[in-house]
Amino acid sequence: MNYITEKEKKLNSVLERLKNLNLKNPEININLKELKNKKNQLEIEKKDLEEKYNVLKEDYELLSNKIEIIQNNKEVEKRKQIEFSEKIDELNQETDTLLEEIDKWQT
Repeated sequence: MNYITEKEKKLNSVLERLKNLNLKNPEININLKELKNKKNQLEIEKKDLEEKYNVLKEDYELLSNKIEIIQNNKEVEKRKQIEFSEKIDELNQETDTLLEEIDKWQT
């Protein structure tokens, strides 16, 4: 982007200097037209690049948001899994305790 902007500034500067010259020379007129054409082409390219950049920026933001949602969901799932494992451990301990109690009553 900076490259195009710098090139555009240089072309504008050259065009200004050319305007101050005696334009009776046909070669100068031709050169001036060529420079104007190049400037116009650069402006078109700049606009196109800016549009592409904006699209990419929007895509990036969208994907960043999706990644954040996925990461949050992953963390929630991990917490749920830990909670589930803790519940299973508690149930196992209670079962062991109950089995011990049963064993005591049977003896």
